[in-house]
This record gives sequence, structure tokens and C-alpha cells, in this order.
Amino acid sequence: MTRRVNCGGVRIGGGAPLSVQSMTNTDTRDVGATVAQIAALEAAGCDIVRCAVPDMTAAAAISGIKARVNIPVVADVHFDHRLAIAAIERGADKIRINPGNIGGDAEVRAVARRAKAAGIPIRVGVNSGSLEADLLGTFGGPTPEALAESAVRNMERLQRFDFEDIVISIKSSDVRENHAALKILAARTDCPLHIGITEAGIGERAIIKSAVGIGALLLDGIGDTLRVSLTGDPLREVRAAQDILASIGLLPGRINLVSCPTCGRCRVDLARIATEVSAAIRPLEREAGNLTVAIMGCAVNGPGEASHADLGVACGDGKAVLFRKGVVVGAVAEQEIVPAILRELAALRAVGATSP
Repeated sequence: MTRRVNCGGVRIGGGAPLSVQSMTNTDTRDVGATVAQIAALEAAGCDIVRCAVPDMTAAAAISGIKARVNIPVVADVHFDHRLAIAAIERGADKIRINPGNIGGDAEVRAVARRAKAAGIPIRVGVNSGSLEADLLGTFGGPTPEALAESAVRNMERLQRFDFEDIVISIKSSDVRENHAALKILAARTDCPLHIGITEAGIGERAIIKSAVGIGALLLDGIGDTLRVSLTGDPLREVRAAQDILASIGLLPGRINLVSCPTCGRCRVDLARIATEVSAAIRPLEREAGNLTVAIMGCAVNGPGEASHADLGVACGDGKAVLFRKGVVVGAVAEQEIVPAILRELAALRAVGATSP
């Protein structure tokens, strides 16, 4: 098990629940726009947010942002250690640096001392696109071994300066290399690990790429906090991260929606029914409890899946049998399936809310 660090009240590592991160794409110097985006990310379920700090004006803006948001703010700093120190002084909850590009030992030591005095962690971020030149030469490129070696090297560098509240990330845009590098790293450190696929791309393909890469790591027991890196609106990153966690049972409180892919046996418009139910339950998921809803199209797997779920329907020719906790509670016509599911779901949630 990894060690635990505290990022503005959010625990990372040591068996704590996995936290979802994202990064603002506003100009950090525009406090109002950045605060508005962070508020939207928080409402979507983001636990920790990161802001780029490219100059002293952006570093100074951290205090104004911190005063108006409720989730921890991480300052993302490259090339100039003075920006990291300024962000710490302005109240950042964590600093993300790449020690390989932040300066020499004196600069890294200065950042470590300020972070330790402030009681905040440092995330050592290693990316395949910014690996140290000597490691590229030694390993012949940004190989998994080179990435892991860079992470360990820079972790040990901070430790030499008596700093231990370290989170490490290795991110590659290559899923296989990313997985291999983090497996090497996980065997060499007990620091909490931030995982993701860097520069995954845009749209559905990027989400699938991230789900494969992040999901494989989580199933191997690797990862304490994560970001899905997508081009565009960061809200999509948060939703994708939650869906990844929910799909492997690592996000408490979500509704697990099971629906069949349909085939020639289906005699209802199951795609419409599942789409309407999915849209209706998404706003409820954060307070719904752990529930499974099954929407099945025919008699092959339908009755079994529906009866094993907390709430399920097994559809026939223009109608469906409704199951609640494995018991048949009625039959409804096709046009009544969605309202019936939502009524039963409301009843289940009410029972859950009143249970001891």
C-alpha cells in the first residue's frame, strides 16, 4: 500500500478513495473565469483541480482563486522555481513540478523547503515528452525504464532535501508504455501515484484510450488519484473519470446501468428506453447509493439480469416484466417502461434514505 498525503483536505494514497482530478483551461490570471470553471468542475464531481502558473501574475492569482472555491487547487509550474514558491505563498494546496526542468539542486531544495513549511505535497510529474536528455540517451528514447528511472531519480532528489510528501505521476501517450512504466515504478516506491494517459486526444477515441490505460492500472492495484486528459472541455474529463471508476466498482454511490446490446429478438425500442433512463438517472447518481438497474430486451438473458439487479425490466413484444430486488412487481406496456423504472427507482432511494 502507498503512503498517504493530504492535499487541501483530500487524502491521496494509503487506501483512501481514489480522487478525480482535472485541469482548468482558462487563463489563470483571469480569476473570475477560472473560478467559474472550477465551480462547474466541482459540481460535476471533481475532487482536485490544477491550474497552470506560467508567470508571476498567474501565481499571484492563486490567492484570489483559493478564496472563492471549495476544492483543493494545485499549481502547475515549469521552468522557474520562483513561480512554485510564489504559488505556495499564495495558498496553493499542492505544487506540480518536473524537477528535471525546474532548475538545479538549489532551486529544487528551495521549493521543497517552502512546501514543507507550508505543509503541502509536491507532485513529481514525468512525461514522455519532457524526459531528461541523459536518460533519453541512456535508454534510447522515452522507454518505460527511462520514465520510471526519471521518476525515481526526482523522488530521491526531493527526499535528499528531507521532503517526503510526494505524489508521483508518469504519463505517456502510449498505453502500453504507460502501463509498463507505472508497473516498474510501483515496485520501486510507496509514494502515492497519480495516473492517466497524457495527450490522449479528442472525443470518443480518447476516452476509450484513457479507459483502457487507466482501467488496466487500477485492476493491477496501481493508482491513488487520476486525471483523464482530453482536448477540450475539462468537464468531460471528470465525467469520463467517474465512468471509469464506476465500471470497476471504485466509485461509491453510482447507479450501475446494465442494458443489452439488442439483437433481432428485441421487440421494443430498447435504445430509446435505455437512453432516456440513463439521462434521467445521471443527476441522481451522487446520492443514489450503490444500485444496479438492468434494462434487457428479450427472454435469453433478460429475466436473469433483471432479477439479479436492484431494479430491472425484461422486455417482450411491446411490453416488459418489472423486477424489484429479484421479485416480479408487475408488467407494463412499452410506453410505460421508463416512467415505471423511474417510479421504482424513487421508491428504492426513499427506502435507502430511511434505512438505519
